[in-house]
Amino acid sequence: MKEAFLICAHKDMDQLNGLVRQLCDPDFCVYVHLDRKSALDPARLHPAARLVRERVAVRWGDVSQVESVLVSMRQILLDVPDFDKLILLSAQDFPLLPNRLLKAKLARMRGYELIETAPIAAHGWRVMHRYAYFHRDSGRLAERLACIAANRALRLLRRTRHLPDGFVPYGGSCWWTLSRNCVRELLRLADAHPRLLRFCRSVQSPDELFFQTLVMHSRFAGRVLPDNFRYIQWPKDGACHPKVLDEDDFERIRASGAHFCRKLDSRASAALLPRLLAWKEGRLA
Repeated sequence: MKEAFLICAHKDMDQLNGLVRQLCDPDFCVYVHLDRKSALDPARLHPAARLVRERVAVRWGDVSQVESVLVSMRQILLDVPDFDKLILLSAQDFPLLPNRLLKAKLARMRGYELIETAPIAAHGWRVMHRYAYFHRDSGRLAERLACIAANRALRLLRRTRHLPDGFVPYGGSCWWTLSRNCVRELLRLADAHPRLLRFCRSVQSPDELFFQTLVMHSRFAGRVLPDNFRYIQWPKDGACHPKVLDEDDFERIRASGAHFCRKLDSRASAALLPRLLAWKEGRLA
């Protein structure tokens, strides 16, 4: 059984290559999407990793995050005919299980799609504002001004936007583990409903909505285990970015039951990383 990994990266080649080294295994195929804006030299990438050929210029909270994953999925499906799961990671993630144990865990979960999904609604995840109004933090000034004007008109009319083609919105963490057949189905749905991706061009953080919505409108919805098995610590002040993990987080990480933790920084997490490595290696015993 072969597993495929997609690592999205934009900085710190040493940290990226360290993650690739952790995933070196005959049963693992590791792909890296390098942000087109990144100054990282592709020639320095660890030889065990394969580069995604079509590089997208990625901006945080922008539809480009979705587009970079879509182009990567298409290449992986063509290149690797027999993978079981596709695991989406960032270069600031770290695997908490030795490869042999990770393979065993994934084998036991073969019949599930590991993705956080919650209805975006008053009774669910209350982030309706992300799509109910137009968002455009990047792009040309004229586009941003047009969004402001359109939102004023919506508020005057007491109206909000809705997803196209009858989609009901679902959301969750943008990091997931999905089966090959589910990935294939998501690409089919994305191609069949191009209006959804166009709609997401003016959605805030569409990578936390696009894939979750498609999965929950697919024949794989009944296979969803709404847990991505990532240890992520969100600050209590409602910050937009997760906490950078340090040595004080070690015991919580160890007790989490997660497959991966994020996010690590080569400097801020310098004391945590050797403890994680030692614990991970000791788990084989």
